Amino acid sequence: MDRMNRRTGRRALLVGLVLTVLAVARWVDAPAGAPEGSETGAAVVAEAFENRRSGVWVEVAGEVDRRLADDNRGDRHQRFVLRLEDGATLLVAHNIDLAERVPLAEGDRVRLRGRYEWNERGGVVHWTHHDPDGGSAGGWIVHAGETYR
Repeated sequence: MDRMNRRTGRRALLVGLVLTVLAVARWVDAPAGAPEGSETGAAVVAEAFENRRSGVWVEVAGEVDRRLADDNRGDRHQRFVLRLEDGATLLVAHNIDLAERVPLAEGDRVRLRGRYEWNERGGVVHWTHHDPDGGSAGGWIVHAGETYR
C-alpha cells in the first residue's frame, strides 16, 4: 500500500510539473505588457470593419502581403499590408520613432497587437509599440521570434 501511495504521489508531482512547464512556456511566448481587452483573430477585424468601429485593441496574425514606403509626415511610421487568415488585408502603421523598425520581407509571418481604426479601405492598425507615457500597455509585433514594441 505504501508503494502504491508513493507511485501515485510521483505521478501527481509529474503531472503538476508538466502543467507548470506548459503554463510557463505559454506565458513566455506571449509578449508582456499587452493591452488588456484585446480581441483576437481576423473575425474581430471583420466585425469592427463591418460596424465601423474604431479604437478596438486587436491581436492578429498573418503574412506580409506588401511593404509600403514609410510615412514620414509627423511621427515616422513603417507601413505594410498584412494578409489575415481569412484572406482580408489590413494596413499596419508601426511608429518607428517610438519602436525599432521590424526587418520584414513579403511573405514573412507576423503576429501583432495594436489598435484598429476603421476606414473605408479596411482599416489600419497602429499603436503596435509601447506607450511612451506609460499610461497604457501599448502593443507589439512578433517577427521571427523577436518582439518589437
